[in-house]
Amino acid sequence: MIVRYLREHTSPPVFVTSAVLAVAFVSWGVLSPASLGSVADSVNAWITDTLGWLYIFSATGFLVFVIVLMASRYGRVKLGPSDSTPEYGTVSWFAMLFTAGMGIGLVFYAVSEPISHFTAPPTGDGSSPEAARNAMLYTFFHWGLHPWAIYIVLGLSLGYFAFRKGLPLRPAAALYPILKDRINGWPGYLVDIIAVFGTLFGLATSLGIGAQQVAAGLDAVFGWENTTTLQVVLIAAITAIAITSLMLGLDKGIRRLALINLWLALALMLFVFFFGPTRDLLNSLASNIGTYVQEVPGLSFETFTDGGNGTAAEWQSSWTLFYWGWWISWSPFVGMFLARISYGRTIRNFVAGCLFAPVGASMVWLTVFGDSALELVQADPADPLAEAAPETAIYVLLAQLPVPEFVVLLASLLTIFVVVLFFATSSDSGSLVVDILTNGGDPNPRWQQRLFWAVLEGVIAAVLLTAGAVAGTDALSALQTASIVAGLPLGIVLVLMAVGLTRALRDERFVVALPVEPSPAQGLRESSRRSTSSSENGEGITGSHTEPETHDPLLSETAVAEFATTRAAPPDSGGERSGRDQD
Repeated sequence: MIVRYLREHTSPPVFVTSAVLAVAFVSWGVLSPASLGSVADSVNAWITDTLGWLYIFSATGFLVFVIVLMASRYGRVKLGPSDSTPEYGTVSWFAMLFTAGMGIGLVFYAVSEPISHFTAPPTGDGSSPEAARNAMLYTFFHWGLHPWAIYIVLGLSLGYFAFRKGLPLRPAAALYPILKDRINGWPGYLVDIIAVFGTLFGLATSLGIGAQQVAAGLDAVFGWENTTTLQVVLIAAITAIAITSLMLGLDKGIRRLALINLWLALALMLFVFFFGPTRDLLNSLASNIGTYVQEVPGLSFETFTDGGNGTAAEWQSSWTLFYWGWWISWSPFVGMFLARISYGRTIRNFVAGCLFAPVGASMVWLTVFGDSALELVQADPADPLAEAAPETAIYVLLAQLPVPEFVVLLASLLTIFVVVLFFATSSDSGSLVVDILTNGGDPNPRWQQRLFWAVLEGVIAAVLLTAGAVAGTDALSALQTASIVAGLPLGIVLVLMAVGLTRALRDERFVVALPVEPSPAQGLRESSRRSTSSSENGEGITGSHTEPETHDPLLSETAVAEFATTRAAPPDSGGERSGRDQD
């Protein structure tokens, strides 16, 4: 019975192998957390020392690739047939992609990261005006264009091959131009398994960070001690919320939760904006964006091999390489989710929407929280924010706003709630994606499998937190290590996906649409004009006339290039597509 179920509802090689390896990892963490932490640290040190350059070059290469693709003629290709329309409206689409792609991390690092770069920069003196400028530059760099370019490479590849070419919604399908029919053999299964593990560990990092910040909030508001035990309990509780959303499905659960989350996060940001240094924040936003645009080309290739403050390489490992590994390990989850909700959009619309809209929103968010904190620390180097732990920094900032204490309490509760919802949207979206990865690409998986993966994600996050605590390192380091290690094989897969997508797009055929024919009234006016002109020249109606000039549509300014396509089935075979929802 079990064998029959696996054959009918999963891709057995991917599902069984992934499940067995994930359970084995969990067992290792439970039975010997110190050993797991030690091995993970050793692997992480080797990767960052030996292959750090690979993360730097690949992340920058992905950004260049997607921008060139967006600006090229291939930007008009749709993720689906040429007559397809988007499945979701713009607001719903943006809410889902933003909360899935950036969620917890933005709340966790928006205050603490700029402060860290200000007090301990990789180059120059700390706590200086230059350090303040560079603090926001480094923060924008880590949360700006590069992470979304990584997501876009995988999401665009999956959306193109699934909705336009009719292949399954699985990472191996994006390598069809390279692997051909071997996507249904062990090479394809290996790619999907790598994607599963990248997703599981990338999500575990986010869930662990979310649990730390919720626990810190409960400590600040209710005085509950922030311990590893409390964090594990929170992971279990919030995973239960995510499971409820997951069981309701994409439209009723994940979409609605994402919209609620987006509006609450906006309310929290506006609260800090209006009660913080509002005028200074507007000036800082313009300055931050200008500095980022000027410096990002050079910073994209900076490796900090030596020099700096003597710890520049360590700084890059703890920050840039961690982020690039985290974004790469998240790419199967976010990329596949983006593909799943982007049916009917053009490549140009997909890239522009996923690249510029969330990056712009992230810049505003980071400026509001980051510069508010920097202004306090610059005014008073002894301010509590200078020494605040990452998970508590946002609550320390809220406590210093010029508002009554009960308003601070409400804002802290709102922050906790926002983090919980970010946690839940990441978990339920990730569970859906992992299930699609392990069932052969079916975008509407069975609830039993979604439940299994949702529970397993929470368990892995709890194991990583516990292993870090037992090994004597802080829990955040254990989570960072998991992301960097998981990102290495996935980074290689993403490079191959970019190559495969390029090959496939080169085979697209073009047709040229004929220009719109003039109206009959216009034809009569032209005929009358020619007759009048002939009469004035002494020619009768029956006289000779010049043959009309042949019109070449290829030379016409009104000729429009359009991609030829073969109609493919929409992603949801059950039920009729409504075209687009109303927000």
